[in-house]
Amino acid sequence: MPDWLTTQTFLGIPLYEWLYAILTSAAIYLLLYNLWRMGIKKLSSIAQRTTTRLDDVTLEVLQGTQQLTLLLISLLFGLHALALPSKWEARLDHLSFIVIGIQVAVWLNRGVGIWAREHIAGMNDSSPAENPVMMTVLSWIFRIAIWSVLLLTILANVGVNITAFVASLGVGGVAVALAVQNILGDLFASLSIGLDKPFEVGDFIVFGDIAGAIERVGLKTTRIRSISGEQIICSNTELLKNTIHNFKRMEERRVVFNFNVNYATPPDTIAQIPDMVRKAIESFDNTRFDRSHFKEFGVSALVFETVYFITTTDFNLFMDIQQTINLQIMKAFHAHHILFGFNTMTLNMPEQRSDNRQAGAHHIAGN
Repeated sequence: MPDWLTTQTFLGIPLYEWLYAILTSAAIYLLLYNLWRMGIKKLSSIAQRTTTRLDDVTLEVLQGTQQLTLLLISLLFGLHALALPSKWEARLDHLSFIVIGIQVAVWLNRGVGIWAREHIAGMNDSSPAENPVMMTVLSWIFRIAIWSVLLLTILANVGVNITAFVASLGVGGVAVALAVQNILGDLFASLSIGLDKPFEVGDFIVFGDIAGAIERVGLKTTRIRSISGEQIICSNTELLKNTIHNFKRMEERRVVFNFNVNYATPPDTIAQIPDMVRKAIESFDNTRFDRSHFKEFGVSALVFETVYFITTTDFNLFMDIQQTINLQIMKAFHAHHILFGFNTMTLNMPEQRSDNRQAGAHHIAGN
């Protein structure tokens, strides 16, 4: 070894020791890099033979390893071979911890992103009506938690009193929360929609005087396509304050309708009307007859009330069935000579005396 390597120093350390440190760093880097490449290759072959997603996700996470991280770790471990002062040893330990911590956080962050992405893609493929807001919010929360824990851990490792720091963050967080409470309210309302799922994309809902289909549930607002065609943008907080009628989840529809029958209809014919209505309703496969009764004596007609169930949520199909039932009832009434009742009024005029009528007639004739 040349004498100048032993005689020349840098920071009080002979150059040959720096050379050993550099060679050690290079050896560590080559070892880590080859181990990483072998691990990627091995996991890739395993992922091709299996159907589970765990090995695929692990492979994609490891592929996000930064080469700069491997280089920094190798350099820091190589520098540990030097006879550094205790102060520099502590600093190298802190730097090593920071580099490794950042790489672990990058892995976790990438894993959360893959999880959220695949879950949302799975929902869109299997059930487009599901709402991806929940996964988006959860992925944000997990990522914030990962980097927050990393920051606090690094601060604690370098000797910062994180108790006071966390307390300060708490006070600042309260001030920020008060300033943006409306935004946070909508954000938590969005999270509530994702957890409780009172409605999903594609559901037809009615609340207040608004009726329409859900197009998108965002972090702050929900977009609804009304039946008249325009898009309604509603705050998530205000939306959840209302009583929501979700017609998409209606398993069956209960139908109640009335009709009137003329008072001149004989009682025996009146007794046959419920059976006529029942036959008209039961002629469909997706209807279930409940009852039909002569309900009351109306002002100008006899009132019948009918109740049945239709096992479909399609409103157009329901209207087609109701129209056909009405036509069949009309045909049955026509066959039995039954007249529908109308809102009519009979005006009875008082009769005049005959002598007055005669006098009026003579008076008219004389004129």
